[in-house]
Amino acid sequence: MLQRMTGGEAIVAGLLANGVDTVFGLPGAQMYPFFDALARNADRIRTVGARHEQACGYMAFGYGRSTGRPGVYSVVPGPGLLNTTAALATGWGCNTPMVCITGQIPSAFIGRRRGHLHEIADQLGTLKSLVKWAERIERPADAPALVAEAFRQAQSGRPGPVALEMAWDVMADSEVVPDAVAGVGDAPPKPDPAIVSHAANLIRAARMPMIMTGSGAQHAAAEIARLAETIGAPVVAFRGGRGVVDEDGPWGLSSYAAFRLYRDCDLVIAIGTRLEMPTMRWGNMMQVATGLDGGRKLIRIDIDPAEMTRLFADAGIVADSAEAVAALVETLAGHRGPDNRAAIATARAEAAQAIRVVQPEMDYLDVIRDMLPADGILVEELCQAGFASYFGYPVRQPRTYVSTGFQGTLGFGFQTALGVKAANPDRDVVSITGDGGFMFGVQELATAVQYGIGLVTLVFNNQAYGNVRRDQETRYGNRLIGADLVNPDFVGLARAFGLDGISVSSPAELRPVLAQALQAARATSRPSLVEIRVERGSEASPWPFIHPVKAY
Repeated sequence: MLQRMTGGEAIVAGLLANGVDTVFGLPGAQMYPFFDALARNADRIRTVGARHEQACGYMAFGYGRSTGRPGVYSVVPGPGLLNTTAALATGWGCNTPMVCITGQIPSAFIGRRRGHLHEIADQLGTLKSLVKWAERIERPADAPALVAEAFRQAQSGRPGPVALEMAWDVMADSEVVPDAVAGVGDAPPKPDPAIVSHAANLIRAARMPMIMTGSGAQHAAAEIARLAETIGAPVVAFRGGRGVVDEDGPWGLSSYAAFRLYRDCDLVIAIGTRLEMPTMRWGNMMQVATGLDGGRKLIRIDIDPAEMTRLFADAGIVADSAEAVAALVETLAGHRGPDNRAAIATARAEAAQAIRVVQPEMDYLDVIRDMLPADGILVEELCQAGFASYFGYPVRQPRTYVSTGFQGTLGFGFQTALGVKAANPDRDVVSITGDGGFMFGVQELATAVQYGIGLVTLVFNNQAYGNVRRDQETRYGNRLIGADLVNPDFVGLARAFGLDGISVSSPAELRPVLAQALQAARATSRPSLVEIRVERGSEASPWPFIHPVKAY
């Protein structure tokens, strides 16, 4: 039924038609009609505010990353939008569906460079350089179709962030608007039977196959588990594909354990991954690889046909990962792969022993793993504990390990974790962050309290940007600059914001404190902060296990 709506109302109607239950946002003048429409639909859609636009973007990223559904946020144009670009870049790098809703200066002023409030030279062009798709809604009546298209784009093919802008005057104007509709993702291409058959023959000939998973495999856990069992292959991921197979199970391997086994590997089956491990982390980060070394064969399964041009594959299957893997398993019916269980167990045991030198992080990660259930979610950060979690924290289920991926956006972790917890209120969520990264978004402690987001935040306080400091010590003659930090009293700060705050200095002290914090979050949605004091410069480097072959 046709209705008369403002531009803001039309956009909200489109969000509701697409099943959106949460918008992360920070209102401002250009967005008043949109936020007013949200207020009038508060019984159908929740709005979570923030103290900085950056947090809106990261919370939407956390929502999308942990659920697979588009995370939605809204901020004012110009500087407000620019404050979210790190989150958009992170979403693009991690192939995470996100929808950004922003405003624009009045229509008559666009492109005239008159200096209107929040004007930037080419906002839409800037957006298009950062996201998968972006458009301007010129009239309220255009909103239903364009909102639907935004959701289609965000979820079709290789998922990613998208953006819509609407001019200030259009946001407030009203006209008759068509009914809102849902944007349905495009059907993925079907696996080519001939290529599947060729891939199956490569598998039959392999002595030591290895499956590597990325973000594009998160929804294909059941199929990949069957493939691993069928062909006797370990499953490994670096960041985005972790948890697809239980890393404590018979076929899951940490990245470092996989590296120890890789020398014997003669076939890699890459599922929804760019293959950062074998082409960069286990090789030369400064040299572009066009294929695998050592004569290894490569099967690639990816929704994005462009991936097949970026790295040569002996068999490249362009399809949805779940469908492609299911087709492979069917084609391999009756095949019995080589029995590599002993080699896998040896690599796992040797790696587990070797990484114990990364202290105190490994002992702290052990406590976190013990305290979190299998479906509990850990959000890492670019700190020493976060780096160690790449290889030292076993991930048990899909979408329970949230990473910044290759963007490496320092400060993303705590703010992203708020969005993860908002999207998963009934699951335990722990954020591990360093003192440096945490201060990028410390003001969002107020957001956690205001909206009852029961996040448990562990702040590792070594009074430094630890990685920078170590590099300056070891590679630049101990000429320290900008690496040492003077921090606030984190416990006092937490309490000032209204959170429970406590400080510990050992894994033994952390264990009961973390148990209590998780229980409080479950019972009352009360957020808490735990400061973990670490002596500056005392931590063992995790990098020998992330770059086990450093060729640069």
